[in-house]
Amino acid sequence: MTEEVAVTVTASSTAGVAPAARPAGRIPPADAGPRPRPEPAGGEPAGERVGLPGAARPNDGQAARPQLIRELNEQLLLSHIRQHGPCSRADLARLSGLSKPTVSLALTNVEGSGLVRIAGQRTGVPGRSARLYEIRPDAGFVLGLDIGQQYLRGALADLTGEIRAKASARARARPAGRVAELIQLADALCADAGLDRGAITQTVIGSPGVYDPRRNAMALTGQLSGWSRPAVLAGLREAFGLNLVVENDVDAAALAEQAHGHGREFASFAFVWIGTGIGMGLVLDGRLHRGVHGVAGEIAFMPISEGPGADPGDVRKRGALESAASAQAVVRAARRAGMRGPVSARRVFAAAAKGDERSAAVVAQEARLVAKAVCSVVTVVDPELVVLGGGIGQAPGFAAAVTDELRLLAPVLPEVRVSALGTDAVVDGCLASGTELAWKQLLALLPSAPAADGSGGRALA
Repeated sequence: MTEEVAVTVTASSTAGVAPAARPAGRIPPADAGPRPRPEPAGGEPAGERVGLPGAARPNDGQAARPQLIRELNEQLLLSHIRQHGPCSRADLARLSGLSKPTVSLALTNVEGSGLVRIAGQRTGVPGRSARLYEIRPDAGFVLGLDIGQQYLRGALADLTGEIRAKASARARARPAGRVAELIQLADALCADAGLDRGAITQTVIGSPGVYDPRRNAMALTGQLSGWSRPAVLAGLREAFGLNLVVENDVDAAALAEQAHGHGREFASFAFVWIGTGIGMGLVLDGRLHRGVHGVAGEIAFMPISEGPGADPGDVRKRGALESAASAQAVVRAARRAGMRGPVSARRVFAAAAKGDERSAAVVAQEARLVAKAVCSVVTVVDPELVVLGGGIGQAPGFAAAVTDELRLLAPVLPEVRVSALGTDAVVDGCLASGTELAWKQLLALLPSAPAADGSGGRALA
């Protein structure tokens, strides 16, 4: 049989970072090292093609080998089954443009690998009933964890994205001691799902800060003092093994917004998180933008610092904008304005909504600071949409106040929306990213998939 291949595929929007040119914002797996695969010189971000690796450039311009063609066909069919749900062979032939014999050959291989299974038969239509193929949910499992200042959150999902277990716990240990608490949470999730931690295909942890490759540790971790110690990352790797990725928490929330929220409607958007800290996740042309050093989106360090909530002594540690506009800054401004008793950002916003003039002035100043930061983003990347998240970003009326201020500042006005995602946004983003990385690993294990080094070994994300 003559081999055929359809290569009209699109790289996943939640792609990881290429080992050969990996930005510092995302911690690579422990075994990652340089691989001789240059990235294109053009506008494509340095990103690993997950889901369908290599489809955009089969064999670097050489005549495609039959083994590579089979690999591309299998990956293409798997992507269609993931996207459309249970499919018959006729469905897959129509969607892929491949012949039915080629589809049958590819399905035989992927079914034998355990990645798909027969979901039943299509009935009620003329002709013979057709077998339907679906992704096997238990072919892989993804663990997503969120390390926050006050809470730890996590969820465990199967390869189809179905949540098998979800839990949260108040963080009690000091930041440097929270590795043990994360392990306890992971073990509890695995127990709830009836799994051993060794069954997890991919673990993604959402964390404040960015990865510093010089120190092999996190940096810019804000209020999580001690989380930047090299021993923290070493402990995480020891606990969760080779297939661990640590993602910036706001970047993870942006991925969740892209997968489940307003970001589904736009190719380019900025997700701005305002709460105990301030950060941004930036999606451009469907891909998360990290920057050369991984600090794209660290808007906490924008040199915007004004108003009664600013704290010059906190600037170097947390950044000028965060020191002036985070929840802690709102509390400082309210107290300096004369608010008494137990003060929290939530209480300040509630008092402003009831007409308290001092609180209203604090909220107005907060909206002005956020609008200035958003205006800076607009003038540089001009996103179609700005999504506000976090406790302050999602406060009633705050988006409208930011929009009013932005209208006075920005050369153009993007659409501003409030995120509909809840407190599990970071976990949801970790699961979305982790699912793509898990697929990359599992696809590399297909019998027809050549190893990265040609030796037949396992290729890791």
